[in-house]
Amino acid sequence: MKKNLIIISLIFALPLLAYWMMNASNSTTAKTIEAGKPQVIKFTSAMCLDCQTMNKIFKEIFPKYEGKITLTEIQVQDNNSFNQEQIKKYNVTLVPTIILLNSQGKQVKRLEGEVPKEQMDNYLKGLE
Repeated sequence: MKKNLIIISLIFALPLLAYWMMNASNSTTAKTIEAGKPQVIKFTSAMCLDCQTMNKIFKEIFPKYEGKITLTEIQVQDNNSFNQEQIKKYNVTLVPTIILLNSQGKQVKRLEGEVPKEQMDNYLKGLE
């Protein structure tokens, strides 16, 4: 009887332990979104053509904002808990979605779909 109780306890304890360890490892990823300076959170997908266009635009214009603005890219198809939490938090239903946050962490602008390069540059200038 004692042996069965130990086996049953292990059956319930091991999955809980594994779940706890996986969540603990994702908590380091969650620190990529931080308050203190303006942020851009870019929700994207590798299979989205507009996302690929926006990636090219960001590669061209974002280097001049590096160090001033934090850029966080979230791949929506990745099913880790941090990504899913951010998708729910910002109610993302379309990619690309770009969320602009001020230095206090408050949402200033939400952009959905492709945005022209000049317009995106102006939005980033406004975040500084």
